Amino acid sequence: MFLLLQDVPLELRKHIVSISLDGTSATTIIVDRETGEPIWRPFLYNESCPDALPMVKSIAPPNHTVCSGSSTLCKLVEWWNNAGSNQKSALLLHQADWLLWLLHGKLGVSDYNNALKVGYDPEAESYPPWLVSQPYSHLLPSVLAPGTPIASLKEEIANKFGFQKDCVVCTGTTDSIAAFLAARANQPGQAVTSLGSTLAIKLLSNTRIEDSRFGVYSHRLDDKWLVGGASNTGGAVLRQLFTDDQLEKLSEHIDPSKASLLDYYPLPKAGERFPVADPNLAPRLLPRPEDDVEYLHGILESIARIEAKAYSLLKELGATEAKEVLTAGGGSKNEKWTKIRERVLGLPVSRANQTEAAYGAALLAAKGHQLKY
Repeated sequence: MFLLLQDVPLELRKHIVSISLDGTSATTIIVDRETGEPIWRPFLYNESCPDALPMVKSIAPPNHTVCSGSSTLCKLVEWWNNAGSNQKSALLLHQADWLLWLLHGKLGVSDYNNALKVGYDPEAESYPPWLVSQPYSHLLPSVLAPGTPIASLKEEIANKFGFQKDCVVCTGTTDSIAAFLAARANQPGQAVTSLGSTLAIKLLSNTRIEDSRFGVYSHRLDDKWLVGGASNTGGAVLRQLFTDDQLEKLSEHIDPSKASLLDYYPLPKAGERFPVADPNLAPRLLPRPEDDVEYLHGILESIARIEAKAYSLLKELGATEAKEVLTAGGGSKNEKWTKIRERVLGLPVSRANQTEAAYGAALLAAKGHQLKY
């Protein structure tokens, strides 16, 4: 992060009035509440804690977002059951919270997008009673709306890097929400698919949907809801099989108007979160044809089918029907894949003007600067 701050041209730094950032949802860090130092190894976003799931299911409402092995709450319970003596002085932070703390110095602040998977209720704007009554509830951070000013940039950082002394640091958000914000989608029925290492879907809906059986949850976005989930399929599995150069060259020879008859479920390893929540789902990448163009076509089409299944599921569960899909992330550059997805989804698909999640985080920072005044 500090190398990135250093990369900002010196001339621009003195004009920067606010900072925010996005981080992977459910990437969880347990720190010392006095020093902010991690007291346990971080739990990554896609890590599952199946041993903690029965305890979480016994306290949470049926099919709640936290009732998934990879939820932040499952990670907290897993740590709680194994931590021993460090429990009293501990504090839970998400990736974005911890990095922002390094900039503003106020420990224990999160945002309601990152806090969703630990059990925070963004509609009630509080942690629910079933969670507050647990012995580990003192670890939970305080929660603000994304893009809320927290404090000015720490003086030593402002001095070291040449930022304004009153540059404000704001609460962050998750990576897929930041990608959605970057795409500037603002009408119910507009959706953003982020094709990064995973496939994350966000659909702007008038209705809130939560169902852990399918890995579906809703993030609050002002007075509407961002409904969706994240599949473990995506760029990570493509990179296991092909180099970037191969992906580009092979894609040129694909005819996106023709359906591939190959039926795969491309995963980098066993385990899926959405549109099927199955920690044991095995990757299906065989049979592999001799022709690599044919193989890549089959994989891209299979990922598109998972995406189509996801949008269809959201509609079945009661979300506003998807009318248009904007694409963010590295996969948005592949025009052949875009055409395959348009055919499989039966919806207009286009690349968002801004495809970087960082742009969405910058929009949040701009919102924070306005709130400051």
